[in-house]
Amino acid sequence: MSKFHGDLTQREQELLRIRRDSDTKAAELAKMEKMLQQTKNMLEKKTDFSSESKGYQENMVEDLEEKVRSTRRYRRNSLHHTQMLESQMKTVKGELVGTLDHLQELRNVLRRSQQKAEERKAAMEKLAAGLR
Repeated sequence: MSKFHGDLTQREQELLRIRRDSDTKAAELAKMEKMLQQTKNMLEKKTDFSSESKGYQENMVEDLEEKVRSTRRYRRNSLHHTQMLESQMKTVKGELVGTLDHLQELRNVLRRSQQKAEERKAAMEKLAAGLR
């Protein structure tokens, strides 16, 4: 009987140890389930944030693409405008050269006319002096 009593005590101790291990495992399992739930919540938040962030990034990318297109249009328009102005400047420069040439011709005609007028004046003064 003492043999059975020893076996019973040994089995009771084993049962107590199994219960303690079971309680410990249950506590660990509850802790792990809580951590799993927290991880799921964090993942959902991250997914939501990632979706919002992705939407924001897509909007930002679209805005930047539109700015690039707008800048390219502005650059093309500026280039065209610059070419027009350069063409007009060449035209005006050509007209100025023509006008300068014409003014030089007129100056030469004026000098010759002044010389002839001075010569005629001198001749008239000579005639007037001869008539006196």
